Amino acid sequence: MDFRAPSAAAERNAYAIKYLIENLNDQEMAMRELDGLMLELGNAIESFPDWHPILTIPNQGLTEYVSSLGQLKTYDTIDHTVMFVRGFITCPYSEDKANQLISAVNVMTGLHAYRLQVSLYADRTYPVVVEATEVELEADGTIRSRDALIWFIQQTIKEAWDSQVAETWWNIRSLILGCPHGSRSSLLVNQHTGVHMRKILEALNNSGMFGPIQEVSLDMLSRKKRNKISETLIRAAVTNWDKCSETFNIELRGETCKVNIRDTWDDGNELSIRVKIGKFDLYVSGFYYADGDRIDHLDPKGKRALAEKFL
Repeated sequence: MDFRAPSAAAERNAYAIKYLIENLNDQEMAMRELDGLMLELGNAIESFPDWHPILTIPNQGLTEYVSSLGQLKTYDTIDHTVMFVRGFITCPYSEDKANQLISAVNVMTGLHAYRLQVSLYADRTYPVVVEATEVELEADGTIRSRDALIWFIQQTIKEAWDSQVAETWWNIRSLILGCPHGSRSSLLVNQHTGVHMRKILEALNNSGMFGPIQEVSLDMLSRKKRNKISETLIRAAVTNWDKCSETFNIELRGETCKVNIRDTWDDGNELSIRVKIGKFDLYVSGFYYADGDRIDHLDPKGKRALAEKFL
């Protein structure tokens, strides 16, 4: 299903509200507080993009790559946390931990933390709001395009120094767009911004500054095509299996495919199958069930041009 920002926002916001108020005695008061907070913080989200100030500011001067709140020492004391476009609400049970978080955050330019006087998540918590003060929202609720592009470029260039390979848009778009997301937009980044981010990434990749381009994700292909690729390779492996060998090679459409088959229960009904071409040029895995001639599989991984030979 295509990404639809309004429905995704409604779903995430409903989840956030339920999570933060369903266990409270005074839900009405908490709801009034939460309504105001969500106007300030924006839509609820699943994860931040790795360039978001909420992640990059506490990581300034450090070389470790960070893609989640839990990786940062600044946020050690967070508990029962819901993320939003401009920041997050966290609900520790300890007042000391709440105060510790506020102290750690408020020494950093660009971040602000404060305590709420109303309980959220549970009646005995000490909720804290942490917001990225420089994040401004467009009319559609996403981060202002100019700011998002600058932060994205700054973070991407920083990562180039230690990079061994160039990651494609399809490999890392969740880290660039945040979640939930579609092919070129999310609840944090609108389509205009996302399209420009993709163009920038592809230009930098083509420059060679990150190293050779590594293709892994095949999400640019439709679900129907990805299924066809996996099923073609798995069925070919089953057809050419001698019922004894666990590892063997087959030739298919001009490619040498290394196959690994394991009879899960030694009864010939369920086969665990992996098919690989090259070191990691194309890889599929799944199960074949003799009863019903049925295949279950994960998404294929690898290079698009090679994968499309099996459509």
